[in-house]
Amino acid sequence: MQKTDFYQSLAKQAEGLISDEKNAIANMANLSALLFTSLDDVNWSGFYLIDTPDELVLGPFQGNPACIRIPVGKGVCGTAAHSKSTQLVEDVHAFAGHIACDAASNSEIVVPVFKNGEVFGVLDIDSPLHARFDLDDQAGLEQIVKIFEATL
Repeated sequence: MQKTDFYQSLAKQAEGLISDEKNAIANMANLSALLFTSLDDVNWSGFYLIDTPDELVLGPFQGNPACIRIPVGKGVCGTAAHSKSTQLVEDVHAFAGHIACDAASNSEIVVPVFKNGEVFGVLDIDSPLHARFDLDDQAGLEQIVKIFEATL
């Protein structure tokens, strides 16, 4: 299956799971599980949420225990929240200021989530493989985040 077809199918599954539910925690939990079980070669999938203007806090996720708080502007998640743009990192060890929550992670993609034009949080997915994520993953995950944003 082509990666674009895979993400179209995954987006339909995500929409079916969450489109009629307005509880953000429930939707993040289901999306985390869907992504963790559907994507190959990932070791963490979940959300960090804006807790204060300067800090993200751990939200629903699948994978090993994780860092609880991340400063906005620090690490890949904090950079995505601060820049309001997706961060696609082929080698997290080469990312200035990377916060190592799991030493097994080698690549990462983080997509900001918006509510009313402001950053609500980020979707964070890690992989033990270097360069696991590409622009097709970015486009597919950004589409899934848009489906989630429509429930907020």
